[in-house]
Amino acid sequence: MANVDPAALQAQIDKTINDAMVAAGLSPKSALSLPGAEKASGFRKTGLEGLPQSRGAAEPAPLPGSFSEHTFAHAAGKRRYKLYVPAAYTAGPSTPCPLLLMLHGCTQSPDDFATGTRMNELAEQHGFLVVYPAQSANANRSRCWNWFRPADQARGHGEPALLAALTKDVVRAFSVDPERVYVAGLSAGAAMAVILGATYPDVFAAVGSHSGLPYRAAHDVATAFAAMGGGQGGLDAVDGAQTRGSDSVTPIIVFQGGADSTVAPSNADALVWQSVGANPSLSQQTSEGQSTGRGYTRTVYSTSQGEPRVEFWQIHGAGHAWSGGSAGGSYADPQGPDASAEMVRFFLGVSNLLS
Repeated sequence: MANVDPAALQAQIDKTINDAMVAAGLSPKSALSLPGAEKASGFRKTGLEGLPQSRGAAEPAPLPGSFSEHTFAHAAGKRRYKLYVPAAYTAGPSTPCPLLLMLHGCTQSPDDFATGTRMNELAEQHGFLVVYPAQSANANRSRCWNWFRPADQARGHGEPALLAALTKDVVRAFSVDPERVYVAGLSAGAAMAVILGATYPDVFAAVGSHSGLPYRAAHDVATAFAAMGGGQGGLDAVDGAQTRGSDSVTPIIVFQGGADSTVAPSNADALVWQSVGANPSLSQQTSEGQSTGRGYTRTVYSTSQGEPRVEFWQIHGAGHAWSGGSAGGSYADPQGPDASAEMVRFFLGVSNLLS
């Protein structure tokens, strides 16, 4: 890659993201083509500047909890983030609550991602905190998490170290149960969530991946494009840090649209294979269903004690968008099963089994 023109490479990345937005049924004017978007370095209070706008969806009613903006500094860099605290939250060692780290996709912001996934509504319902880090344009011009760089794929380095430290900082500052901390993401955010699950299983009890990729699926921009297209890229097996014991793997729930032309569905197959491969003794149970206009295939892999460890949702006919999401956010598909609700159900169920 040493002889590649940086400007030409960035133009290729920008075009890929723009094409992905068109494929997802969004405006052909991507965030990168809007005035001033290239100078954005995080997110603003209004949250949707420089992003595909709502497609006529009504504004949701304000939630009673707080949604505040913060900044976290680390040796690996500085990131802004937003934190949702439900109205029922009370500080104190007798009432520790769960925490979910949500990682947005390319060109998105925390506000946009919260709107599209409706995760704050579930946080209010179930009483957990949600942290939405914002990728900086200084770290990645398209605000993608750098899942494809070796420096950002290992414990103690780069973005994984920064995000794990940010999470632990929130755990210390609030009454959070450290055994009930989870991470989920979309697309590049999902790929980074998988990295965090593999490198920090002591921090994250479970992982949610929507339209993501396997751990170490690539090692540079070229292999990232190859992996997104369905090639093997730089795929490695999950290392020993992934396992939590002799009879378990770090739990993960995977969602993938069958018509995704941005991240090939074969990536989800490889991710599930990678997770199940860490423990081939898991049993498999598959079922078919229909939800909000889309069919799906759900496969659950469980331990010999019947405890789910890997859950795979294949959404038939869905593209590169959060299943069951709100049309008020980008990369969100109102059709299909509610990925947010199913992830929360999976996370809370896994913690009950591990406790």
